[in-house]
Amino acid sequence: MANTTDDRLRLLIERIERLEEEKKGIADDIRDVYAEAKAVGYDAALVRKVVKLRKMQADARAEMDTVLATYCAAVGLQLDLPLAVAA
Repeated sequence: MANTTDDRLRLLIERIERLEEEKKGIADDIRDVYAEAKAVGYDAALVRKVVKLRKMQADARAEMDTVLATYCAAVGLQLDLPLAVAA
């Protein structure tokens, strides 16, 4: 019984290690794409923002825009355009 449990644990740990390596590889690929965007003249920080906004639900983006506009108005900053335009 203990040997079976030890084998199961070892297999789980090895799977986690493989997945961590894959995750690192994907993170490297994503970093390369952002570097490519920057190399051709795009603002990488804004590209990251667009990616983040596209992940959000439309109602969450609208709520964020409303709260942001409220905060900006409270400090006297006027926004001419919403930051989260529907994608």
